[in-house]
Amino acid sequence: MFEKLEVFKKRNTEITKLLCDPNVVSNQEKYRALMKEQKNLTPIVEKYNEYEKAKRDEEDAKQLLNEAGLDKDFKEMVESELENAKNSIERISEELKILLLPKDPNDDRNVIVEIRGGAGGEEAALFSGVLFRMYSMYAESKRWKTEILNSNETGLGGYKEISFIISGDGAYSRLKYESGVHRVQRVPETEAQGRIHTSTVTVAVLPEAEDVEVEINPSDLQIDTFRASGAGGQHINKTESAIRITHIPTGVVVECQDERSQYKNKEKAMKVLKARLLEAKMQEQTEAMAQERKTQVGTGDRSERIRTYNYPQGRVTDHRIGLTLYRLDDVLNGDLDEIIDSLITADRTAKLENSIDNK
Repeated sequence: MFEKLEVFKKRNTEITKLLCDPNVVSNQEKYRALMKEQKNLTPIVEKYNEYEKAKRDEEDAKQLLNEAGLDKDFKEMVESELENAKNSIERISEELKILLLPKDPNDDRNVIVEIRGGAGGEEAALFSGVLFRMYSMYAESKRWKTEILNSNETGLGGYKEISFIISGDGAYSRLKYESGVHRVQRVPETEAQGRIHTSTVTVAVLPEAEDVEVEINPSDLQIDTFRASGAGGQHINKTESAIRITHIPTGVVVECQDERSQYKNKEKAMKVLKARLLEAKMQEQTEAMAQERKTQVGTGDRSERIRTYNYPQGRVTDHRIGLTLYRLDDVLNGDLDEIIDSLITADRTAKLENSIDNK
């Protein structure tokens, strides 16, 4: 581990020098690549510097204790410093192990989120709207940008389905754990008897694909135009601005009708199509690595029930890690960090244990 850390430290120093080189500064592509590499190295190098300082403190304390003629009070102080240094070394070593775990290459990407009403009809559609608001507010708290790609709104203001892109640094690293079935237990607005119903909504979180990763042959696409439909909007049913793209080899179908411009709808639909094809590609790679899939917190499968939102008890439960919070309103208002931080910690712990078992 420490040989690798020395290599990282040396590389970080090299990058710092390169970033001051006028030839590198003038080459924007190379400059951006080096900045990204240094951004990934910095937390590791900083933590390693902490480790080295703790080791020096430990050695200094040991040397002092070996000197003759120390008075009692001073000796006790040095022994305390030695104990603190040892504790720091142990703590930092564990933190370094986590930092050295292989990073998900998609973590820095923007995400495309798809929310669809499942069991529960109109109530599921209404809760789809609640989840869309939750993720939008969370994105706002992170200063990320949210843009709707496509939506199919119901008469009561819910969504049969809605897809949107969240753009921002590290969006995928935070939101990738949200894929799966979200269950809600509450008295529906459509229920006159006051009975608690259980409905479900599926969420899919896809990393936005770059053009170089997903090659699409134009001859593999069937592109249809149709009139937009849904609740509200003056342009509804007047122009054939809506776009439906079918990727013939895979059968993947994507629709977009939120823009008045056919060109803009096509552009957005292509983003979603590329993201879905990238997801399918990633799924194949993940299934080929069965052990890696076992160490994930949740499989990322859309059919996996991951969370329950219980309105009568004001409770949110994430079933993958057994976390229960009694502050439903805060969560639905976009305060997701406690849940997401816990999922990240559990995921890293599982992967760390797996890496130790495989040694």
